[in-house]
Amino acid sequence: MDVENIKHQALRALGPIKPAGPETKAHRDFLFSEQRTVSSSELPPYYLVYFLLADLLGFRNLGMFEKVSWSIPLDYEGRAILVEHRKFGLGIFTSGSEEDKAAAADIARRLKKAVRIAEPYFDWRAHEAAKQSHLNVLNHSNSLLERYEFFAGMYEQKREEAERRRDESIKTEVSPTSWTIHYPSVQLRNKAKWYALATIESFFSWTEHVFILVAILQGKIITGEDVARLAAAEWDAKFRSIFNITETATKRYYDDLKLVRAQLRNVVAHGAFGKNGEAMQFHSDVGAVPLLLPYDRRARFKFGHGITFVDHDAIELLSEFIDHLWSGPRAPAKIYIQEWGLPLVLTMASSGEYASAMESEERMKQFAAHLAEEIDRSANMDF
Repeated sequence: MDVENIKHQALRALGPIKPAGPETKAHRDFLFSEQRTVSSSELPPYYLVYFLLADLLGFRNLGMFEKVSWSIPLDYEGRAILVEHRKFGLGIFTSGSEEDKAAAADIARRLKKAVRIAEPYFDWRAHEAAKQSHLNVLNHSNSLLERYEFFAGMYEQKREEAERRRDESIKTEVSPTSWTIHYPSVQLRNKAKWYALATIESFFSWTEHVFILVAILQGKIITGEDVARLAAAEWDAKFRSIFNITETATKRYYDDLKLVRAQLRNVVAHGAFGKNGEAMQFHSDVGAVPLLLPYDRRARFKFGHGITFVDHDAIELLSEFIDHLWSGPRAPAKIYIQEWGLPLVLTMASSGEYASAMESEERMKQFAAHLAEEIDRSANMDF
């Protein structure tokens, strides 16, 4: 990548904008009295503006102040104008005069153009960062788990209602000589099946995410490339990254969950065709029969004819496994991931800070509380 060429093009796009210097005109309390003239909604993301000006072009950053994370003074045709990232977002700050307002609008336009030109540099920067541990991994565990819990609750509600109303029938007269009979439990069982499938789908979505978070806390993955590799891997590999499948209980969960994934989740995910001819029948002397004959005794979660039912055992298995996930040496991970909902900081995985916190639930409680306080202070820009 030709960084010098990108710099040259970006500077051309900025035109009269250059770093503020001794010759730039500014009143005495310039840094503290300027008002927001252009808001963040009219500018590129704050980090791209920072990488453009400070990282790529070497403009001077004045550093952190109270409620200010970075501040870059610009020279625009000899006048001082500020670009700052404050608590309420990125902005261009001026005296508020009509002349400065016009200048701020032009700066915003030129920044957008320069940011577009510098995109190859940003991509390179991100690629290099992924090789290192100076990264955060977002924690979406709680929202994904809540979706699973919602569908599981709806499944149980419909299943129980169907059971209560199994003997109920509703007779509707169509004419003096004919009528129809409706059984509410039939429709309720169908709805329970739909919620069961949604529950299973949500469960595997959550575990695909949370296994990676636990692996980071365990120190198994410490760079962005490690995260990307595991994220691209199959569910089985994610499972094995945090569990010892030679343990009897874990091996049972592993085998049963693989069956649920293959026989229920994957079939529906592939348009109810599956990958092995689940939606096909072959011709025989006894008529059309399933292409896959249900001879496998292990297949206790298997669909019946087509996708006609889901065994309740499958749903119970998911709930039992979640208890197993948060047991034993993985219990401290629940405190960090679920109770505090904190992002995962790869530098803490590589430095061994997470490994130390994972030694006990008490250590993790103290560690998570301290980290949450630091994150809040940073978010509030209390520097």
